[in-house]
Amino acid sequence: MSCALTHVLCRFLAVALMLLPYQTAHAGMIGSDQAATPASAQADRNTVSSYLSRAQTVNEMQALGVDPQAALDRVAAMTDAEVSTIAGKINEQPAGGLLLLVLVVLLIILVVYR
Repeated sequence: MSCALTHVLCRFLAVALMLLPYQTAHAGMIGSDQAATPASAQADRNTVSSYLSRAQTVNEMQALGVDPQAALDRVAAMTDAEVSTIAGKINEQPAGGLLLLVLVVLLIILVVYR
């Protein structure tokens, strides 16, 4: 009985292995730019969000008729490339520059009303 049960079990396992799909694993090297992308994307989102949360920026947006929360929601909906572009412009400008404020507010207005 034990031998017959072993044969049936072996045949069942052989058929199951043939019928069940299997996948092979593939490992490869990734570049440092691919590994750092999620961290830098989140840092860019934090940069833009913190800029939009400043009192001066909020006052300027309200003066232009833009809801600050809507602007933050739009930034959350942007792709990583768009946020990276805006964060790059924020980081390029000198601290306290009026040009930076005007550029970012105009970009947000264009994105909100697009």
